[in-house]
Amino acid sequence: MERPERQSTYTATATIDEQGILIGWSEGAERLLGYDSPAVVGRPATALLATDGSAARRVVAGRDRWNGTVPLRHRDGRLLELGVLAHRRTSDTGVSDWLVVSAVTARAQPPRGEPLEEWTFLQSPFPLAIFDAELRLVRANRRMEHALALPEAAMRGLRLPHIVPGAASEEADRSMRLALETGRPQEARARLGAELGRAAVLTPLKDADGRVRAVCLSTQAPAQDSAARQRPSDENGSRVGTAADQARAAQELGEVTVPRLADVMAVDLLDAPCATGEAPTPQPGPVVLRRAALRAMPDGVGPAYGSGVGEAVVCPPDSPPARCLTTGQPLLYDTADPLVAEWAAVDPGAAWLRASGARSLLAVPLLAQGSTLGVALFGRRPGREPFGPEDLRLAQEFTAKAAAGIRQARSYARARTTTMALQQSLLPHTLPDQGALEIATRYLPAATRAGVGGDWFDVIPLSGARVALVVGDVVGHGIRASATMGRLRTAVRTLADVDLPADELLTHLDDLVLRLAADEGSTDPSAETAGGIGTTCLYAVYDPVSRRCTLARAGHPPPAVVTPDGAVRFLDVPAGPPLGLGGLPFEATESELPEGSLLALYTDGLFEARDHDIDEALDKMFAALVRPAASLDAVCDHVLTELLTHRPDDDIALLVARTRVLHEDRVAAWELKSDWTDVSRARRLACDQLSAWGLDEAAFTTELMVSELVTNAMRYGRPPIQLRLIHQDSTLICEVYDSSGTTPHMRRARIFDEGGRGLLLVAQLAERWGTRHDRVGKTVWAEQSLTTG
Repeated sequence: MERPERQSTYTATATIDEQGILIGWSEGAERLLGYDSPAVVGRPATALLATDGSAARRVVAGRDRWNGTVPLRHRDGRLLELGVLAHRRTSDTGVSDWLVVSAVTARAQPPRGEPLEEWTFLQSPFPLAIFDAELRLVRANRRMEHALALPEAAMRGLRLPHIVPGAASEEADRSMRLALETGRPQEARARLGAELGRAAVLTPLKDADGRVRAVCLSTQAPAQDSAARQRPSDENGSRVGTAADQARAAQELGEVTVPRLADVMAVDLLDAPCATGEAPTPQPGPVVLRRAALRAMPDGVGPAYGSGVGEAVVCPPDSPPARCLTTGQPLLYDTADPLVAEWAAVDPGAAWLRASGARSLLAVPLLAQGSTLGVALFGRRPGREPFGPEDLRLAQEFTAKAAAGIRQARSYARARTTTMALQQSLLPHTLPDQGALEIATRYLPAATRAGVGGDWFDVIPLSGARVALVVGDVVGHGIRASATMGRLRTAVRTLADVDLPADELLTHLDDLVLRLAADEGSTDPSAETAGGIGTTCLYAVYDPVSRRCTLARAGHPPPAVVTPDGAVRFLDVPAGPPLGLGGLPFEATESELPEGSLLALYTDGLFEARDHDIDEALDKMFAALVRPAASLDAVCDHVLTELLTHRPDDDIALLVARTRVLHEDRVAAWELKSDWTDVSRARRLACDQLSAWGLDEAAFTTELMVSELVTNAMRYGRPPIQLRLIHQDSTLICEVYDSSGTTPHMRRARIFDEGGRGLLLVAQLAERWGTRHDRVGKTVWAEQSLTTG
């Protein structure tokens, strides 16, 4: 063979989650399309397409792998037509994503040799592939194409780990590198795929001068005799029924049975399972199914195969799939049978049977726990023997295992959907209007079979223009964790509404968790984390007047703060025990934050999503927080992009806030004497201040509220007494402080009572009113909305 020419080729890769969101973006992808990672990660992948994204979603729906040409739009507006190879990967925890790869620019040209050498390469009974000095594929014979179910054109220019992702490919790639460097053949013992032998031999290819120019990968194709058709309980069938979603479970059935058992197969599922032995429709009529898998060898499936994965399939009542579902028994047909031939000729759902040229058809119902979930259809071309009794037995065993996996995946999907709906209903849908902080939030649910967790965040406006920020993390996953989260979030809002200090609020929340645990433990002693024991929580209150932030935490990670000068640090907040454990008190701390400071509150899932050292993760977060950004939403995106390499294994709640300040021109305060004559002075001071603010229309109402609140403070409180007015946007707040800890109560005066109407009048005039207690004394406040004519 002549030496392969060295070409300038690079690989662009992207990772897309099951929701179609980009979660990974390589330097090659940035070089290809002009977008850097922060510009695309976290965004829908379809935004990069030059065409409607719905077609792309239909093409890959339910598939395990796809290759073809995709029209993409460069950042500068250019249209790029690229050949891509996409792999659907599922981790051990059941989390799936798509790896999309493309070999870009000048691809290596296949080396061509003398005719005899070329015939040897093409007609070898073993799968062969040649990789150049950069370990990029330049040639693959038909046996390799058949084994990997990919044409050479789709693989050319790509490295082996991008063609067949997995640990085995990584090992073979390292062995090829060793063969290049040493000039000696190497062996990779891990299996590269279901259709390839166990050991791959990597042979260095040398030129006339003895220099290694390429590497040939060869592997023994597995025998296609009956010995290779092993039972589902062994290695060949162990993957069936293990997937986390029903589409993947159906695909696994195809991967194991084609070409081992059949040349082509399809799986069609009922939207709602029916009892075994019952008709899938209430009266005789067509059966509506949904295609979950379609697989053919050696050339794969194309448009001629009809209905794609995810599309509806309508089967006539006398068709093989409908008969199989009705009887609940496997059925064996020759496609020359007039009944089958008529069905295959007219039914669009049977286009795959016509396109494949199958001559033998086997229909097997998918049965699990007394329910019929759908039907698996297998076809063999004329070159193979028709299905026999042994094939029927194997097909039943494979489909039984697949049906169990599909049923489990459906149950998991229903439970996850219910939990997600509950979680979303309990989290805040919109952030409240307030002027103390600019806020952006992110919530990412866990992508594991354990289900959604109980992380939450909240923003709660308080009196005096203050705002409370809450982030919490309930131990566990699933619907119980979400329900507990809802209870605790409601409790925090209730306790915050009475203006409890941060440490006292956590103390009351700790007592609540203990009571909930006692109640749940009495009904279910085996329940772990009952009532939310072990929940962590961070509660912070920011005051835009004093610029001070008071914080307390219960076992939660400390918040990070970035000051306007670019310095970043953790706030030193005493840890406190998680809720429900007891033993140590909660302690609050207070920090003064310059205007424009950035606060970051988060749950620990942000760091557990990384496989790296925690110190490295913290450095990444700090770098993302100080990175210049156009908005707080961009800050959130930077943090998630830096810290997430894949869909999180635990829930993540992230809240980022930038502080604002109410300056002296918006706040007025006066010390009052404990003298009744100062009531009229307080009214006058308030009116003068409103006039200075241009709020004369609010003077009458404010005078009444000031008069009543100051009078109450003088009658029932103790000096010193202070009056304060706060003007924030369209809100006017009137506050009266005295050093007494007695809480005022509103009561309804009788007809002839001379007093008792003060707070009732305040409640009628104000939008909100209440009392908050300080370490010494209390403040009674009333808030009114300002309207302009």
